[in-house]
Amino acid sequence: MAECQLPVREGGAPMKVLIVGGGGREHAIAYCVAKSSKVEKMYCAPGNAGIAELAECVPIGAMEFDKLVTFAKEKAIDLAIVGMDDPLVGGLIDEFEKAGIRAFGPRKNAAILEGSKAFSKDLMKKYDIPTAAYENFDNADEALAYLETAKFPIVLKADGLALGKGVLICNTLEEAKAGVKEIMLDKKFGASGNTMVVEEFMTGREVSVLSFVDGKTIKTMTSAQDHKRAKDGDQGLNTGGMGTFSPSPFYTKEVDEFCRKYVYQKTVDAMAAEGREFKGIIFFGLMLTEDGPKVLEYNARFGDPEAQVVLPRMKNDLIDVIEACIDGTLDQVDLQFEDNAAVCVVLASDGYPVAYEKGLPITGLDEFKKHEGYYCFHAGTKFDSQGNIVTNGGRVLGITATGDDLKAARANAYKAAGWVDFANKYMRTDIGKAIDEA
Repeated sequence: MAECQLPVREGGAPMKVLIVGGGGREHAIAYCVAKSSKVEKMYCAPGNAGIAELAECVPIGAMEFDKLVTFAKEKAIDLAIVGMDDPLVGGLIDEFEKAGIRAFGPRKNAAILEGSKAFSKDLMKKYDIPTAAYENFDNADEALAYLETAKFPIVLKADGLALGKGVLICNTLEEAKAGVKEIMLDKKFGASGNTMVVEEFMTGREVSVLSFVDGKTIKTMTSAQDHKRAKDGDQGLNTGGMGTFSPSPFYTKEVDEFCRKYVYQKTVDAMAAEGREFKGIIFFGLMLTEDGPKVLEYNARFGDPEAQVVLPRMKNDLIDVIEACIDGTLDQVDLQFEDNAAVCVVLASDGYPVAYEKGLPITGLDEFKKHEGYYCFHAGTKFDSQGNIVTNGGRVLGITATGDDLKAARANAYKAAGWVDFANKYMRTDIGKAIDEA
């Protein structure tokens, strides 16, 4: 494939950028980087068939730190952007920095904000950031004894990374006992389950707010809402996310003001006070409860598929914002978003998140080139031996469309979802349904 040559920026040498990751989120990041006039060449490791249109994909896994650093040095990379949680929590940014490569994302000691649920809960308690009441356990017997006295429903969370799936909502003591066994004894989520957080069950609407952080200043992006469950009506198993919409009509001016006062800046300041300066993306998972907004969780990177609805609406040059985060000059950036809406519908392989077939040819991808405001972000795709694009994962594509408002964006996203086909295509039909109730 021909290299994507982008214009040279005036007043400075053009940049070579490396993106680490290979999902829909990284495709959305690559799309924004490709629009920047500052970038002349982009690489992505490992990338996917969609990203290959914008960047040169290199077969290096996101956790192969030595190889990534060597590659970045060989190619004289000016900026590395790490999209995924595992390498951030594992300390890839630290490795890049040691090698003298500018990199975007939190260092290992700050990525713990996502890497350990127990750490983040303790941080919120210490600095009085509103969240659900909780207890941490690293002993299964103690957890079981606590549950005997607990109110139900209750939430059990594996402490570490579990691809967004290590959370169990238990309605009865029996379910909770089975959950402790699953997380702590059977180690269904591996070492993530060595410590477990038991938390009160909160009810209300969920909202995701992504933000850029430079260690001291925080600038929030437009709000979004994710749909985690595999099936319509929020039924079925938890997934990495089946679709999103942005902005959330439930994220009102009042909610924003409250969070600015009690959540956003307080989190950045708390991390700095702990000697864990946070530079990169903080994703705030919020629950709008009767008692006001509370933090459900933090992520230390762009959400997936939240990035797919937030980034296409951003007016700024992404590179400018990233550089300001690294340099600590984010206070000088006027972060702006289009006054429109976006909806993303995930096309998955039938059977996801359990078992599904891969390697099925995908048709209709060219249709997107003919329409403005429609995006097809690849999540699980690759080229077969003949060079055709085939499915290569549970979540295959994130079909995103913009519109003047949420209803228009939703209609456009579902229309576009019909342009593409593969043999075991599956999607939820009710993404964004909540907007009808707003």
